[in-house]
Amino acid sequence: MNHYLRISALAAMLLVAAACSPSKKLSYSPKGFPVIDQGGKVAIVAHRGFWNCEQAGFSENSIASLKAAQDAGLWGSECDVHVTADDIIMVNHDPTIKGKAISTHKYADFAEDLLPNGEKRPTFDEYLVQAAKCKTTILVIELKKQPSQEREDKLLDLTVKALKAHDLFDPTRVLFITFSKYMCERVAKELPQFINQFLSSDPILNEDPAIYAALKINGVDYHRKMFIAHPEWVKNAHDIGMSVNVWTVNKAEEISRMIEIGVDAITTNEPLLVREILGSNEFKKK
Repeated sequence: MNHYLRISALAAMLLVAAACSPSKKLSYSPKGFPVIDQGGKVAIVAHRGFWNCEQAGFSENSIASLKAAQDAGLWGSECDVHVTADDIIMVNHDPTIKGKAISTHKYADFAEDLLPNGEKRPTFDEYLVQAAKCKTTILVIELKKQPSQEREDKLLDLTVKALKAHDLFDPTRVLFITFSKYMCERVAKELPQFINQFLSSDPILNEDPAIYAALKINGVDYHRKMFIAHPEWVKNAHDIGMSVNVWTVNKAEEISRMIEIGVDAITTNEPLLVREILGSNEFKKK
């Protein structure tokens, strides 16, 4: 190989490496947890996408709702994933559709069950095609509880496989949330570089974030009633380097309260209302 060809080959390799590398890495807390430096600002997450608008046809978990969140410049867009009996990852909130359990039916069994806007129920692969088009809206993936640990393993493994296939296996592009302690612990052990938030909705239980930090789970995503009852949990989480999300906050007075106690992100069906209240305090990914 002559001198010119060696230089050209080296330049080509450097360009490929640059293209495949994340544009920005997360920083880490003293505990080793991934951290997004928000400068005290609050991020907005569209709950099941920005579905509550004409652009999305008022259809939750639709590809149009994801695009609407991206077009609105929202920091995050949340979606829910299940695994079908034939191992297709499907984007849908409930475990059943018109009485048919996703876990015991093939994806083709839902072909006629269209969303209100006329879209078919998207596969995760189809959803990720749209997700990959926008680097400034993070995909917040809720790994839904499955009937067995074996099926939860399958859901997580196939989710990671799909993210890799679409060049989205990147802590700056996606984060995970789940009510499944098992899947949360698996993510904590195998994918510690990703933000990984445990979901909870019971204000009566003792859900001090320190319990989950001890399991290497690096964040919490709690129902608003839990933080209304225990606002100190936000500070407790931050003191040990955890990220804090809250769901689903739609009323102005509750939005203001969550901002006041210092959450990192607000998951909402009313992202434009949250934006109006936050004003210049809204965090956006650049």
